[in-house]
Amino acid sequence: MATKVSKQKTKSIEEPEMITKKVEVVKRSNALTNKNMIFTKEAIGSPKVTLTNVRSKKATPVKRLSTVDHHKEYRLRMPVSYNGSKMFMPTGEQLFWLGETRPSSFGPASYQDFKEIRARCYSEGRLFEDPEFPANDCSFKKKLDGPITWLRPKEICRNLNLQKPKLFVEGYSRFDVQQGVPEDCWLLAAVANLTLHRKLFFQVVPDDQSFDEEYAGVFHFRFWQYGRWVDVVIDDRLPTYSGKLVCLHSSEQSEFWSALLEKAYAKLHGSYEALKGGSSCDAMEDFTGGVTEVYDVAELPPNFYTILLKAYERNSLCGCSINPDPNILEAETPVGLIRGHAYSITKVKYVDIETLGRNEKIPLLRIRNPWGNETEWNGPWSDKSPEWRSIPKSEKEEMGLTFDADGEFWMSFKDFVTHFSSVEICHLNPDSLDPEECPEGCTKKWEMSVFEGEWVRGVTAGGCWRNLETFSKNPQYTVTLQDVDEEDEENKCTIIVTLMQKNRRSQGLQNLTIGFAVYRLPNHGDVPKPLNVNFFKHNRSVARHQFIDQRQVSARFKLDPGSYVIIPCSLNPDEEGEFLLRVFSEKSNNMAHVQGEDTFSNEK
Repeated sequence: MATKVSKQKTKSIEEPEMITKKVEVVKRSNALTNKNMIFTKEAIGSPKVTLTNVRSKKATPVKRLSTVDHHKEYRLRMPVSYNGSKMFMPTGEQLFWLGETRPSSFGPASYQDFKEIRARCYSEGRLFEDPEFPANDCSFKKKLDGPITWLRPKEICRNLNLQKPKLFVEGYSRFDVQQGVPEDCWLLAAVANLTLHRKLFFQVVPDDQSFDEEYAGVFHFRFWQYGRWVDVVIDDRLPTYSGKLVCLHSSEQSEFWSALLEKAYAKLHGSYEALKGGSSCDAMEDFTGGVTEVYDVAELPPNFYTILLKAYERNSLCGCSINPDPNILEAETPVGLIRGHAYSITKVKYVDIETLGRNEKIPLLRIRNPWGNETEWNGPWSDKSPEWRSIPKSEKEEMGLTFDADGEFWMSFKDFVTHFSSVEICHLNPDSLDPEECPEGCTKKWEMSVFEGEWVRGVTAGGCWRNLETFSKNPQYTVTLQDVDEEDEENKCTIIVTLMQKNRRSQGLQNLTIGFAVYRLPNHGDVPKPLNVNFFKHNRSVARHQFIDQRQVSARFKLDPGSYVIIPCSLNPDEEGEFLLRVFSEKSNNMAHVQGEDTFSNEK
């Protein structure tokens, strides 16, 4: 949550009491090469995206402009003589091989090209075996009661007397996501949300692969990693126990897209064990390149249901969780909810009800447990509860109401804020959305600047503002806000600052405790560039984020027009790490990295 923006004070030079927060992580086919195939959602409840050969009769929508504008001069650092993958995402963004983006701790970079590997293996009549993510304990690491056997989907289906494997069985849906052994429900909740957005889904799960045409035991998936989209190539050997998948799997035993997606994500981070415990925010951002906001339910703004409703209408990915029981892993509450467990919010809706001759609207939420079973909320508005009798038949049909033991349930917003502890919302770049899925009025643009940086011991790792003598060593970035937001009565500028630390999970490192501070540059007079110790002795920050041991921290502020300096930092000096700093604003933000010694002179 963002701290409230306040005007600069001149009487006091003491920073407000610093807040730190410890984050509790959440524990615990059809061949698509036929270009005539399109995907449509079922009309009732949208439980499944199905394959059809019928072309849409709707006119081709006009392509909308991105709501994110990149400063051309501020793109991510690239080698001078770059000769990389030359691949691109459907949005036009460059796509990198995994070896191009991994830290040096992984050893010499190696590049795996999916199409080249498939063509070579297919022509040689052999199945691909990935040397970078071998089928052994180094990749799985988690200990089970018995030995793990790595099997290909065709072998799994043969052992279970099933027909040949498919990437998709009658399309794909959030019900294809069933939890296995690794404690990665945080990942499953995000995967379930991903299935609700066709274009997003196929950005992550490319439609140029199957178990039929040119099958060679190789698949690939795409993830956003610290400002770049990365193509992750895997073989299809999966960990099994007693002939069955032990990790993420589909309710359809012959369907394997979800199991292969999890394997690619495990490879991205080094092993399946590396996926133990995490935040749905991390996976949501990795699937979308979006920006995540986290809300503590105990401190929700008064209009939070409206915030949720607008987020849902704009195809944002929403998740929620309940604080864990310190003594019991994933303890079940009397009302059927699981502590320390990640849920997906799959619908937000005001529902018309009829009571005692009166009509009124009730704010409801549809929520899904990624276990996909009978473990569901059992209070008001749960499956088959008496409250549904007050809903008109037409309303039930419009909602696609079904009552199955599938992990999905409805509950009132009032009960939601009573029982849940936190909410995560990932706002999507509209470039990632299908125009047909976007709500009316989704045409405004964000301005975005992106910078990579690092904290180096003794050089740029100055710690937080309490370390006054070293704080000025941290990297500094200027941002100039000139134009106020449209229809803003306060004549202020909205700015969203997100700070993400890089590569910690993949290197087996704990997250640093990170935050940032924003300082207003004076309208008159000169100040040193970069800002020095003397400046911080006499000036307070106008905005800042509390320190959290989370991969990313973000906050939304409303600031007066003018020039500011953003300082990303870790809690303590000499803590080393890499980071990605992103700044979003409604209008131009004219952002730059402060380098070299000079003065800020009358910048406005």
